[in-house]
Amino acid sequence: MKNKSDLNKFNLVIAGGKTGGHLFPGIAVAQALKSENPHARILFVGTDAPFEISTLKTYGLNHKTIISKPIKGGSLMDKLTSSSLILVSLIQSLIILTRFKPDFVLGVGGFSSFAVVLAAWILRIPRAIQEQNSIPGITNRLLSRFANTIFTAFEPTKGMPINHKTQYVGNPVRRTSPRQGQNSNQDSNLGTDIKPGDFTILVTGGSQGAATINHAVIEALNLMDLTRVHIIHQTGIPEESQIREAYDKLKVTSTVRAFFQDMPALQDRASLVITRAGASTISELSIKGVPAILVPFPYAADDHQTYNAKTLADKGAAILIADRDLTGQLLKETIQTLRTDKEKLKEMGIAFKQLAMPDADKIIAAVILNTKKMEV
Repeated sequence: MKNKSDLNKFNLVIAGGKTGGHLFPGIAVAQALKSENPHARILFVGTDAPFEISTLKTYGLNHKTIISKPIKGGSLMDKLTSSSLILVSLIQSLIILTRFKPDFVLGVGGFSSFAVVLAAWILRIPRAIQEQNSIPGITNRLLSRFANTIFTAFEPTKGMPINHKTQYVGNPVRRTSPRQGQNSNQDSNLGTDIKPGDFTILVTGGSQGAATINHAVIEALNLMDLTRVHIIHQTGIPEESQIREAYDKLKVTSTVRAFFQDMPALQDRASLVITRAGASTISELSIKGVPAILVPFPYAADDHQTYNAKTLADKGAAILIADRDLTGQLLKETIQTLRTDKEKLKEMGIAFKQLAMPDADKIIAAVILNTKKMEV
């Protein structure tokens, strides 16, 4: 029998990332697991994408990269190149897992998670995948065959088996700010000039930004009465300076940045959010009950964001506007309707909050830690 000190020793590998939609649920699980077991060692394995590297560094989480590229999409040559890299990434993953000796491997989606979870299967390490969307990506569809457990955020989740392996738990949401204080403190201080009665609009196209949303918002604001309107706008890197200049011309109270580290803190200040329909964003907004205008990313795999948004719109929790239909005029009319109809805005928030599953991070962390206890 293992002694108590052995139980405290727990190594977890979280595989996947590149975008916030994959990365933030992994960070949420890492936070929950460290809360339960402060002695746990956690290693993220993913890509060399600047966003992934900088975000994990900000949260004080260790990270290793492997070589991998998506197979879906691109030319035939691109697919052949990506396929040939699978063996390389698998070897890299086997080396990382052998050295780190994880007690558990969790895949959170994205093409970089494939080789890591497959390596865990080869080494017979307990493993699970976490699917954020109502329609899984190709990576998690393939890995569902090799995982001991499948955590889903939607019920049902298309293409995932309905059996003892699948647990419907919701989507893990970050609970605390980044460890390194500079960016977090800057974000938490935002909106301190918001006055009671101000209508605060939070605009974000996700971690990468969204040009369609950026431009439509500026067009809409040019058509609106901006009295007592406050804007917080995450633009993405390519359009930060352009959108900031547009706000300067509008002379509206605003805060514009390429990226905000502590998005949940900003959601607390919002009267209305205009955003894409990624699973992490939806989960964060549902927990807080913030009404939203959702503009799904039209090129998401299998158009899963539209499916996500439609689920919410059908329940009265959000308003869905297709990317192809988004114009400044339509957005202006939608914002004005919600701004003047406080009761509808309140009802949307209540409906959204009723869909929340706030303990997904704790549930997943508990399952992972109990795997180790069962070995004793």
